[in-house]
Amino acid sequence: MLTVSGLNIFHGNLQVVWDLSFRVDKGELVTMIGPNGAGKTTTVETIVGLNRKATGLITFDGENILGRHPYDLFQKGLALVPERREIFPTMPVIENLLLGGTSNTDPDKTLAHIYRLFPILLERQRQMAGTLSGGEQQMLAIGRALMSEPRLLILDEPSTGLSPLLTGQVFRALEQLGREGMTILLLEQNVRNALAMCNRGYVLENGRIVQEGRSKELLHDLRIQKAYLGF
Repeated sequence: MLTVSGLNIFHGNLQVVWDLSFRVDKGELVTMIGPNGAGKTTTVETIVGLNRKATGLITFDGENILGRHPYDLFQKGLALVPERREIFPTMPVIENLLLGGTSNTDPDKTLAHIYRLFPILLERQRQMAGTLSGGEQQMLAIGRALMSEPRLLILDEPSTGLSPLLTGQVFRALEQLGREGMTILLLEQNVRNALAMCNRGYVLENGRIVQEGRSKELLHDLRIQKAYLGF
């Protein structure tokens, strides 16, 4: 579904990502792990058109999308849940959700699905989004992305700032989406949970992929264990 080949990304005249190549197949859950500053956010912002200073090739269903406008990519079925969530704090939960489904042909059906995944959003649907807890705001950000009926859901560090309990709830919802056939690209620092949930993984360090493989293999790799799991 998504193929990135020889991608080089720049901030001004400074290159921050070098010769990046990876893929996400239809129905897969793929994670990209790595420390802060590795280039994960820059990479997905380039994929969804928020950063256009790049060279290389990004194909979505065989079509080159590098440099396309974010709205065009949204219309094609790419949805990003950003690291900072970017909800509208002075609007109710329900209005935040509906904003994500402006082109949805059956928003009531999608809303019902989101409420099954995150029942707290149904309880809080008339509450101002800014008064939600951090975990509830993350659920709202994911729900808003799902309202667009994405073909590829990209999540940037969804567990950031969450308690272990709320992190578990978010990851269980993502696992459920995977079982339902959703294609997911997950960027995470919570390496253990990400690799346990996903099919394959890539390790990004200093703007370069330094390791890749099946998630179970990476989870038991001595280098990964030492660098990211504290073994």
